[in-house]
Amino acid sequence: MLKRMFLAVSVMGVISGLIAKDDVSLERRIGQMLMVGFYGTTAKANTQICQDIKRYNLGGVVLFDYNPVDKNKPKNIASKKQLAQLTKELQACSQDGKLLIAVDQEGGRVQRLKSIYGFYGKFPTSAQISKLNPSQIKTTYRKMGLELQGVGINYNLSPVVDLALNPRNQVIYGLGRSFGKDPKSVAAFASIFIDAMHQHHVLTSLKHFPGHGSSLGDTHKGFVDVTHVWKETELEPYRLLKAKADTVMVAHVFNQKLDPDYPASLSFKTVTQKLRQNLGYRGVVVTDDLQMGAISQKYGLRDTLKLVINAGNDLLLFGNQLDPQKAVSTKTLVGLIAELVKSGEIKEENIDKAYRRIQRLKEKL
Repeated sequence: MLKRMFLAVSVMGVISGLIAKDDVSLERRIGQMLMVGFYGTTAKANTQICQDIKRYNLGGVVLFDYNPVDKNKPKNIASKKQLAQLTKELQACSQDGKLLIAVDQEGGRVQRLKSIYGFYGKFPTSAQISKLNPSQIKTTYRKMGLELQGVGINYNLSPVVDLALNPRNQVIYGLGRSFGKDPKSVAAFASIFIDAMHQHHVLTSLKHFPGHGSSLGDTHKGFVDVTHVWKETELEPYRLLKAKADTVMVAHVFNQKLDPDYPASLSFKTVTQKLRQNLGYRGVVVTDDLQMGAISQKYGLRDTLKLVINAGNDLLLFGNQLDPQKAVSTKTLVGLIAELVKSGEIKEENIDKAYRRIQRLKEKL
């Protein structure tokens, strides 16, 4: 009797696994792995972005205010009313109403919701936050979360948990984007940030794994080698917050101590072995923008996609923001990844794992 019951349960498990996989085409499972930037302040049914969300089951979009093509026009963010309408239209294009709609809203120089568009726009830097008491910090970040929720943004690509280890670092230290140099206090501040976002149904992302605080260069502009300055302690905030983090964003820094061949975002040794296996992180891994100079100057699109998925990343970010000449369409990305799966250069199993992790993340919404 028990044997028959066990067999029935096993068969049901296999069937449900097959349904979960076969129910969604390869193309639409791949689509869930993409988070793209686009040009436009509306997403009506006839717009390209809406059609891409519908056709390819796009996982997410990332919004920007600055328009690199026409500085006199906003890219996606013009006003509170317009942004609330845009996010509503974007969700209406999605199958599940759980499209990830992301912005970088850290505070200081990095806040997309600016006062010129009718938002508060004066959130302090992480360095300034670290000087406030816990009650003030909670109030500040709850205000931020409420503002994001009010306009339909459900994913904040923050907090920064890089350590302030290098005063000559311009991209983290110089902009006050770090909470400090002590990993425990950095994790504590980041924890308050995450709680405040969660109160307003906004997901978060720890960044930039495995640590950008010790670097000298800027991965937006090109290759950055942290081999001789990086310290093991930079992993500690991720270890402390692994159970709480919604997602972890991987940087494009090159670190020979972790991988002698590839930058972090393209590295199986960094993403799968270090972050997942050694540190025990189980959630979604998102890449930093794959059009940044550190990647685009050295790797073609096909190789980037092959390496980044085989490394173990789940959500691939293409901001279409840094170089208008290199904007890439969702159709191109889905087509290339599907080709790589069919040729055996990417295991379909990697697509399935990423798809499942993204579905679990979306259940939090």
